[in-house]
Amino acid sequence: MPFVWLYRLFPSALNAVTIIQPETIIRWHRTGFRLYWRWKSRSRGGRPKIPGEIRRLIREMSLANRLWGAPRIHGELLKLGIEVAQSTVAKYMASTGSASLLLSRSLADFIISIVGSSFWQAQGSNADPEEKRGPCD
Repeated sequence: MPFVWLYRLFPSALNAVTIIQPETIIRWHRTGFRLYWRWKSRSRGGRPKIPGEIRRLIREMSLANRLWGAPRIHGELLKLGIEVAQSTVAKYMASTGSASLLLSRSLADFIISIVGSSFWQAQGSNADPEEKRGPCD
């Protein structure tokens, strides 16, 4: 009934009303969804990717020369004409497996420092506890 009154008042309103099938709406939705995710996953530039060949070369050099660090391998790559950052070389180097050794050494140093500091505190605590009180006690 309201559509009849709307048509009688504004006959041009019929031109604005269009009947759309559900398949059309689903197709529009799928197209919009596809375009959104294509836009969302686009390449945004940034640093260029390091080719796999250079990554393999860095790994092989680090495995063949265990005593070389990132600065040395970086220098050798520069001599070969391969320009990569030293941080990139460090990222792609093979791990040496000495991290656990470093961690255990740090832990040992930490324990020694704690034991040593508690030893010195015990030696220096011969003062009378009454003298250590502050003015508010």
